[in-house]
Amino acid sequence: MLVRVSYGTAIAMGLIRAKLMARPTTAYLMTYWPGKCANDCAFCAQARSSKSDLDKLSRVTWPAFELEDVIKALPNGRFGRICLQTIDYPGMLDDVFTLLEVFRPLNLPVSVSITPVDTHTLEEFKELGVDYIGVGLDVAAERLFKRIKPDFEWEEMWNFTRRIVDVFGPGRALVHVIVGLGETDRELIETFERAYSLGADVSLFAFTPLKGTRLENSSPPSLERYRKVQLARWLIENGLGDRVIMEGDSIAGFDLDSLEIPPSVFATHGCPACNRPYYNERPKKEPYNFPFPPKKEYTEEFLTRLGSRRPR
Repeated sequence: MLVRVSYGTAIAMGLIRAKLMARPTTAYLMTYWPGKCANDCAFCAQARSSKSDLDKLSRVTWPAFELEDVIKALPNGRFGRICLQTIDYPGMLDDVFTLLEVFRPLNLPVSVSITPVDTHTLEEFKELGVDYIGVGLDVAAERLFKRIKPDFEWEEMWNFTRRIVDVFGPGRALVHVIVGLGETDRELIETFERAYSLGADVSLFAFTPLKGTRLENSSPPSLERYRKVQLARWLIENGLGDRVIMEGDSIAGFDLDSLEIPPSVFATHGCPACNRPYYNERPKKEPYNFPFPPKKEYTEEFLTRLGSRRPR
């Protein structure tokens, strides 16, 4: 049985000899299938109409290895978690169960990112050591959802989120949201509010245009907009959504008087031990999601530039 391993994870495990810019703290794995995904998400390299390489997901390469070799090498990475990504194909669910059984002796918590499954399947996942589920909502605007993710329904994703919270508890459903797919800031905020009201959490990604996909000619979000959205997500998570200042459909600023903003706001936000290095960006550029929290000075400088902090 083959399994795909993200390039950085494979380096950390010793399966590939290369230099790491930032060490992954989670082992990122993906189910193997020799063809494209059955679905046709417009941004995805694995989509059935995509002309991108089969071993790509976002801008990351995922080479395939024998499962036995991966299991032997996993302890070398000193990971805090396994994150299993899935694409849709005949027999995918059987493969997921096989992999979860093989992971059990490793005694690592496991996250699974998967398209909607029923409550019984979620309960089986939980029995096999899964503690977080990733929900690929991706598109924050209902008006754009069907065009970008034609094989899914908007409400179906939210119902799946509810099922996860019912089975795993609050905070264990990670709703994935991609910034830069044509949505407004207001639509992002409304999506964050809906997710947190259901007891879910939100994990942010930046849109990455990939050659061979339907959105290859679209542009990624600006770093400044992404920083604003990261801060808005943190405020909403902490019940402080009224501190986000809107002008029309855009974030105009923030009321941050007396608030201490942790640098982790601008780092990867996902399951425990997830840092997802350079998933959305090239290593030599400032990352959208820092793999580790930036220095406090970076946070204060950004907030001052934003007008939400007085220069000291």
